[in-house]
Amino acid sequence: MQTEPLKAKCGQVFRNFCAQVQAIHIDQLELKWITISMLVIALFVGIITIDAFFHGVNPPSKVETIDSASLHLNKEFAEENLGVQIDDKGDITIRMVAGRYSFFPKHINVPAETSLTFRWVSMDVLHGVHIPMTNMSTMIVPGYVAEITTTFPKPGEYPVLCNEYCGLGHNHMWSNISVIAKEDWKAPVKSPAKGGSNNE
Repeated sequence: MQTEPLKAKCGQVFRNFCAQVQAIHIDQLELKWITISMLVIALFVGIITIDAFFHGVNPPSKVETIDSASLHLNKEFAEENLGVQIDDKGDITIRMVAGRYSFFPKHINVPAETSLTFRWVSMDVLHGVHIPMTNMSTMIVPGYVAEITTTFPKPGEYPVLCNEYCGLGHNHMWSNISVIAKEDWKAPVKSPAKGGSNNE
C-alpha cells in the first residue's frame, strides 16, 4: 500500500487548516482567555495523568455483578464469610455488606501499612462508602460488587461513612475500623471464603 499520496493529502489539509486559523482575526482579550482556558485544560489533564500513573486512580476495569436479593445464599457474601480474611499468599480481603442503615460487619480490625482489598455489595438500595484519610470513596450499587484496594497509613480508629443518601436513617449509617500496628495485628482464624469473585 502506497502511503505517500495519503501523507501528501493530510499535509495539504493541515496546511489549509493552519492558513484558515491564521486568517481569523482574534482580539487580544479573546486570545488571553483562550490561553487561560487552554492552561486550565492542560492543568486538569496533568492532574488526571499524575493520578492515573503515580497514584493508581483509574476507572473500574471490570464489572462484576451479583444478585442483591440472595446475598445470604451467595457463598462469598454469606454471613460467615464477611469481615477480614487472609489467603494462602498473605493477601488480605475484607468483604462487607451495606444495607439500611448499617455496614456489616459493624466493626473490624485490620493492620496498618498493609495493602487491603475491600469488596462491597448492597443488599437493598444505592449506598456509598467513605473512609477519611484513605482513597476509599465509592458508590455501592445494588447488583454490582465494588472493589477497592487501599492502605491505612497509621494505627487508629477510622469511621466508615455512607456518602449517598439512602433513606431517612442515612445519617445513622456508619461503621468503624480499628487499624492496628502491623506487628501487633493477628489474622482472624477463618477459612477462606468460597466463591471468590466468581459471581454472576
